[in-house]
Amino acid sequence: MELTVWQTFVTVCRLGSLSAAAAELNHTQSAVSRQIAGLERQLGVPLIERHARGVRPTPAGEVFRRNALATLNEADRAVLAARDVHDGAFIRPLAVGATPSLAAGIVPEAIRDLLKQAGSLPWSLVPGLSAHLHHRVIAGDLDIAVVTDAPPGLPHDSRVERRFLGLDDMVVVLPVGHPQAGGGPVHMQTLADQTWVEDNDGSAALLRQHAARAGVSARIDLTAADLLGKLALVATGHAIALIPGVLTCALRTDVTTVALVDPPTRGIYTMTPRRDPHPSAAPLLDLLATAFTSVRPAQAAHRPTATDNHTTAPTLHDGITKTPRT
Repeated sequence: MELTVWQTFVTVCRLGSLSAAAAELNHTQSAVSRQIAGLERQLGVPLIERHARGVRPTPAGEVFRRNALATLNEADRAVLAARDVHDGAFIRPLAVGATPSLAAGIVPEAIRDLLKQAGSLPWSLVPGLSAHLHHRVIAGDLDIAVVTDAPPGLPHDSRVERRFLGLDDMVVVLPVGHPQAGGGPVHMQTLADQTWVEDNDGSAALLRQHAARAGVSARIDLTAADLLGKLALVATGHAIALIPGVLTCALRTDVTTVALVDPPTRGIYTMTPRRDPHPSAAPLLDLLATAFTSVRPAQAAHRPTATDNHTTAPTLHDGITKTPRT
């Protein structure tokens, strides 16, 4: 089987269209159809099925797509590795993935400290949501990903090594002129009449769960395309929002935060492939743990005291006591 045919199949699955794949690959649609048909004959199973708006992989096609994508990525890495060798020496680039809040805070700090230790090291940082980063680790695109278990949670996957870094308290971000700005931890009931903005389903689920525990509902009337858009809507007074505590140190100057009583939390994890780990992955894991620990004192200063919160119940997530998973 030729890798060019595998690339054609992966492109068809990504775009969901034979004609769109043909345009991107500079082929005719009939040529793309022949390549897919030939691949199906070789494998002995149908790989794509047609629907009203294009094509999608069959169950067998989806399994093949994931493995083909990993093989193609490894092939690309092999080519780049051969081209990057100078004077007989090769320094393997380090590809790091992180959720937006972690990419804006602890991850750059940890990479800075890694470079101080390791010296010159080519590296890249890829932001994304946890599920997307998990797939990229499996596909071989990333050497390490820093993710969260915010809804819908993290899958248990034997192909990756997962390490728990700690729990991150969510906080509320407000415009600087908000009546609650500068105050202590607040109960969710105090914010029940506010307009909220969210940028992803996981954060919205945490907000709704926390509000439900407090016996109120959160009016998520606005949706932002990403974290930057979410903060812009807060800064201009349109809404308030729930954000990760680790992001507090990297916020723009026209917003502020207030802690919640019994705040919702999310677990922070690293994921690395079990096969062929990067030589710098292990020291980076330790530095990420140190960087995460360094932001905890600032968060702890905003946590409710016994007088602020009249319950000693543990933090809950989805109605279950939150404990580290290994």
